Amino acid sequence: MTTFSRRHFMRGAGALGLGLLAPFRRARAGGKAAPAAEAGPVTESRLAYRELLEVLEAIDTTYLSPAHRISSPADVADGHRLAMHLLEGGVDLYFEADPDYPVFKRIVSPTRKRNGDNPDAVYFAAPLRGGQTYRVRGNLADATYTSFTVEAGQGEGQYASRTAGVLNDGQIDVSPDGDYEIVLSPEAEGRNALRLDPEATRLTTRHYFERPNSAAGDPRLEIPLAIDNLGTSGPPPDWDDARIAAGIRRVANDIRGRSVDAPDFDPSTMPSWVSLVPNRFNTPEPPGDLAFAAIDAAYAMAPYALAPDEALVMEGRFPACRFANVVLWNRYLQTYDYMHRQVSLNRTQTELEDDGRYRIVLAATDPGVPNWLDTQGRPSGSIYWRFILPEGEVERPATKVVKIDALKSNA
Repeated sequence: MTTFSRRHFMRGAGALGLGLLAPFRRARAGGKAAPAAEAGPVTESRLAYRELLEVLEAIDTTYLSPAHRISSPADVADGHRLAMHLLEGGVDLYFEADPDYPVFKRIVSPTRKRNGDNPDAVYFAAPLRGGQTYRVRGNLADATYTSFTVEAGQGEGQYASRTAGVLNDGQIDVSPDGDYEIVLSPEAEGRNALRLDPEATRLTTRHYFERPNSAAGDPRLEIPLAIDNLGTSGPPPDWDDARIAAGIRRVANDIRGRSVDAPDFDPSTMPSWVSLVPNRFNTPEPPGDLAFAAIDAAYAMAPYALAPDEALVMEGRFPACRFANVVLWNRYLQTYDYMHRQVSLNRTQTELEDDGRYRIVLAATDPGVPNWLDTQGRPSGSIYWRFILPEGEVERPATKVVKIDALKSNA
């Protein structure tokens, strides 16, 4: 039986209007690209640099191609934007990543969209190594929900294979002003402690907010956060050729794993909460041990497909939960422009009906009703729901396609 993973999910996103990730066979003998003779001394960093260039070239020539269902000029342009965002993120997150001297880095931002980003959340990541002991200190900063997730397997910029531990703010002791301290180690037990898996490679933190404006786009929002490896002392080693080459290869691994080397799309590997039918959702469900997913969440995702004069109406009731929102993504799991348009809604932003239910409308133009999600004129894309720590079963969003003029006439 095929095992579902986040990489399968991202690969399958292409069929949903989210993204299309295809395998790429590197055309290099022995796994290393030989630099040109006139390039100067052959160093390990030079070899790694050429490998990175090959990955970037493969995105253009192999990934963004009709062979992998990428054919329209708009999709190719979006794909090149994705490549730039992956490159920026790969360099920032992985080039100088050192689990002996970890530093938290912000994963996504309004100008760096990847991994299915979220306008109402700020995410950080830091490298880990199994067998070590780490201390994390921070402040909740009035977040609706905060969590710490250990990812395990792979490493060196490659995709983690599983979730190996989660701790949320309801499971830790926090001071009256929001300060906390947690320990990650192989022997960790009790509150404010997270047992570290022997194959641990990364710590991801999630900070969700339900505000009138996007938390991810607020430059004034500060989330104090620091991590220390308690088993190291003294300065880290100097950046010699081998260390620089390793950093470049981590960047290449990260970019490759999120694009050209991802698994082929297989509908049978999609989880039950992923709908393959346009404009129709399945029942929201938890992600299981899917790497890079919030284990405390219930998710629902579906593609949308609308003509210029059509709107999609979504109706339902928010469950009792810590956080809920809905967001629009392009085919590469990138949010639409949440800095200048309403492309997502959390519960604070949503105007409820008299009976307490929501009625949210997707359309290319403003239909003159509350809770309009702006598709930016894109005829297709994906809709993603998140419900954090829901109580009981989450109601499936009901949908119907209507004419925009019909909504305007009833407004």
